[in-house]
Amino acid sequence: MNYDHVLLPSGVASTPGEVDDYLAGQQGVAEAGVVAELAAELNKRNGELPEEDSFLGTESVGGAATGTALQVSCPYDAIGFVRKLLFDIATPRGYAVYDPQLAWLIDPADRVAVTVTHGGAGEFPYLTKALVEQWVPELAEPNPYLIVERGPQVYIQTYRDPSGVYTVEHRDGAPDKHFGTTIEDPAEVAALIWAWAAGDQLPDIAWSRVEF
Repeated sequence: MNYDHVLLPSGVASTPGEVDDYLAGQQGVAEAGVVAELAAELNKRNGELPEEDSFLGTESVGGAATGTALQVSCPYDAIGFVRKLLFDIATPRGYAVYDPQLAWLIDPADRVAVTVTHGGAGEFPYLTKALVEQWVPELAEPNPYLIVERGPQVYIQTYRDPSGVYTVEHRDGAPDKHFGTTIEDPAEVAALIWAWAAGDQLPDIAWSRVEF
């Protein structure tokens, strides 16, 4: 059984339903040049590896009448590697990554270049307002946390405890610049994380210094 990702142009959809409609409309359409480029790069990278290290769930990708969309399947143990590779080659070409298993549309439009660690899904190279608004309410066991980093020891993070309360902390490079608070409303947590990521001033809430 494989894990699927789908590449599609940035901005053509904003919800899973719109993604499904867009993909249905691309069926039978001749493969776009940019899709051929994406497929060729993936096939090349895969071909450079020994067969036992293949990261594709099929012999190759591309070459089908899917218009401006490209489906990429991979073994479960290659999900993290493949997702990173897809961002590396798709983002510069203005392409979004859709995860149909999680119903996540990761679109680079209006992105902020930060390192995001999602406790349930690994690392991502950017954050958008839409993503943080989706991810924060969905944080769940066994790893209900989200970390957004600008650099070493410069980050904001949240952890959702079993009662649904979020602990939010931000750090600006040193222990004496590490503060935290607790918030119950996931929308408020998402807004706080997005404000920090976007470089906006954080709201004046009850921050307390975190002691180690």
